[in-house]
Amino acid sequence: MRNGNGHSGSILFGSSEQVGVGRGLAEFRAGRPLLIHDDTDTLVALPVEGLDAARLAAFTSLCAPVEPRLIVTARRARALGIEAHAPVALKLAAGTDARTILALVADAAARHADGTHGVGRGANAAIDLMKLAQVLPAVLVAEIKAEKVASFHPRIIAVEAAAVARFRADSTQSLAIAGEADVPLNASMHTRFVVFRDAFGDDPVAVIVGTPDFSQPVPVRIHSACLTGDVFGSRRCDCGDQLQLALKRLQEIGGGIILYLAQEGRGVGLANKMRTYKLQDGGLDTVDANTTLGFDDDERDYGVAVRMLQMLGCTRVVLLTNNPAKLDGLAKAGIEIAGRMPLETPINADNRRYMAAKATRGGHQLGHVFAALTETAEADAQVARLVP
Repeated sequence: MRNGNGHSGSILFGSSEQVGVGRGLAEFRAGRPLLIHDDTDTLVALPVEGLDAARLAAFTSLCAPVEPRLIVTARRARALGIEAHAPVALKLAAGTDARTILALVADAAARHADGTHGVGRGANAAIDLMKLAQVLPAVLVAEIKAEKVASFHPRIIAVEAAAVARFRADSTQSLAIAGEADVPLNASMHTRFVVFRDAFGDDPVAVIVGTPDFSQPVPVRIHSACLTGDVFGSRRCDCGDQLQLALKRLQEIGGGIILYLAQEGRGVGLANKMRTYKLQDGGLDTVDANTTLGFDDDERDYGVAVRMLQMLGCTRVVLLTNNPAKLDGLAKAGIEIAGRMPLETPINADNRRYMAAKATRGGHQLGHVFAALTETAEADAQVARLVP
């Protein structure tokens, strides 16, 4: 009976590691602390997202007599003037307040010179969890002794550091079709929406346009969700224009697939995308805005797209993209790339800097952007020659 119960529990709940990480993500999104175990240490970790004076005081009291450290990514460390190639722990002076900590995490002008040191697997796992939760990738931690673990708040969740690294791949493998139906769109466009669900609780969607021939390379657009552009028509990016152009192209050629993925802001999430917009308003471009907050330029993972294509029976594709990284990601995962179709969308006064950064720094194949930049440079040169 015991073995039967254990087997039933595994089927219903998944492994204890998966359960721990899934619950840990929910805790971090809610701003609550976690215990993170690795082979030798246990850390208590609190997200910096939403930190205020009361929460900082409560966490400091919980960790006493150990002083919390601030863990930031290598990207954020470099933005603070610290040479780093992996997450680091920042030493905090006694009495450091919440506002100062938040500045160390998200202020473009902040610098830090009070000392740093390397971190172990537990702190690295905490940073990975922060990114998976799509909150600011910084966390306050304190190392605690094994005998003190039992005295912590009874509702605190414990996560194994080793499980965090495996969670994304496990989540991709957990993908299942949750529902599907025909959805007619404007311009007499026939589509079928196939909605998937994974262990994150995300709902990526395959929009099958027309009747693609799966015996031939299938035209495919991998599109990251963009609330501002896709839904509200924001002029700060080209996302909505690319989505509409992709739909039109697929209808014209008889069919294809759009994979609509929950990867807002190149994988940083909607709230963080708004933070990057604010940094861009202060003068940074889209690449530097992401890295200033501690993210990589592009945090997206195309494993879920590969799994969706495999489940749909699509292994050869013609990719509608300007981004070589998408070609490389799918090819390395075993999807045959039979060709590429560019999606050149209009440039306007509000997205010019964004498009220029994608072309010159992100490696996107945007010939029309380079042409526009050349024309602008030539026009500026002519004006300069006319001005005495």
